[in-house]
Amino acid sequence: MTVKIFGKGKSVARLRRHARIRKRISGTSERPRLVVTRSNRHMVAQIVDDTKGITLVSASTQTHDFDGFKGTKSEAAKKVGELVAKKAKDAGIDSVVFDRGGNKYHGRVAAVAEGAREGGLAL
Repeated sequence: MTVKIFGKGKSVARLRRHARIRKRISGTSERPRLVVTRSNRHMVAQIVDDTKGITLVSASTQTHDFDGFKGTKSEAAKKVGELVAKKAKDAGIDSVVFDRGGNKYHGRVAAVAEGAREGGLAL
């Protein structure tokens, strides 16, 4: 898969980094991919089987699990990681490949990974 992304700016640079990462990382049935999507306000984590092209499990700060949540965005990101790990364990998934989505492994992205590890997933 060849992706040519031209232009300037932060979002284009992130897409270029994500394309570079996705050349090497792919989720299988045995070890699916944990995708982290970050916006200014929300965090989304999905576990994807790339061979079948389906999302197996997902968690987000936009779900009903976060109604009335009081805390920082990093604490919410950690809770998203814990939720996706719990749902993955229920679905029989123990090990995943981490896809940071072109973002730095820092702050909220790292908090999702930390929460998933604490939830019992092997990254």
